[in-house]
Amino acid sequence: MAALVRAAALTNFSEVAQELGFDPGAALRRAGLRAELIRQPDQLIEADRVARLFEDAARETGCESFGLRMAARRQLSNFGVVSLLLMHQPTLRQVLLTLIDHLHLLNERLAIEVEDVGNLVVLREELVLPVAARQSIELAIGVLYRLGEGLLQERWRPTSVSFTHPPPANPAFHRRFFKCRIEFNGAFNGLVCRAADLDVANSAADPVLAEYAKKMIAALPDDRQRSIDQEVRKAIYLMLPTGRATCKSVASGLGISMRTLQRELDGCGLTFKALISEVRQELARRYVANTHHSLGEVAAMLGYTTHSAFTRWFGTQFGCSPETWRTRSSPSASRAVRQRRPHAGRGAA
Repeated sequence: MAALVRAAALTNFSEVAQELGFDPGAALRRAGLRAELIRQPDQLIEADRVARLFEDAARETGCESFGLRMAARRQLSNFGVVSLLLMHQPTLRQVLLTLIDHLHLLNERLAIEVEDVGNLVVLREELVLPVAARQSIELAIGVLYRLGEGLLQERWRPTSVSFTHPPPANPAFHRRFFKCRIEFNGAFNGLVCRAADLDVANSAADPVLAEYAKKMIAALPDDRQRSIDQEVRKAIYLMLPTGRATCKSVASGLGISMRTLQRELDGCGLTFKALISEVRQELARRYVANTHHSLGEVAAMLGYTTHSAFTRWFGTQFGCSPETWRTRSSPSASRAVRQRRPHAGRGAA
């Protein structure tokens, strides 16, 4: 079953595309999406198609900040009916926890975690996609940043933002958007802010309206059941870098017992071991290809405490060492392979 996202994910795509001299309608058609979806924000569409649309648009326009430019225009109201519930939470921390509880109504590929680390809070955000989706992750983190900014206004002062991907050729727009330190080639995707900021009272919160919003959401048709394998994969994405991606921790994070988790996975013909290996394979391809990450850092980002354990696992999955895989996947190696390929003659069929 394909993972879905509200068509509101396309909000401001047309405006940004047109500013860059790009035809949004044609781009949507190539992605297999109807242009009318722009005006149907609550329609559910395939999340993977949306991610490919944004990557293609960034590549064809040469604008590496395409996703972030969309985020810069987003409003709290773009969350649809959930926006009323978010708006009336007592603190930003409660806003984020409420958002996490309702992500299945917004984007089935999106995962968010709030982790307290001393007097700081790490807001991890990942998109569970089979391929790297730089524009989608920058859009998601940009929207999260805007959410905090909209609620706290001048009090919103994150200490840093982190992306696992490399920096753009020109980071000027990123620097204007994020009024804090930006780390590219980081160990995770997300924001770091002060714990005290998350607990500042939201003066606009109205508990009566919050309760009303809960009833509105509860009355929504719930035709799609949450996919246990998708929920587990999202939890693994978030927990791997911290070494907490165990069956027990994931079950606890999902609010169920480990036995219940195993039983539900058994019912789908899955195992926790197989799912964590699949996620590691997806992330390993991205992280090993990024030469700014040392292989020791990659091992840690995939939840391994030793380089040797990571190397053994990688060899079993990919048939070679991570060093060899990195060399083969480098741009220079790819160019050499293309140069060695024989060209077809004029009479080739």
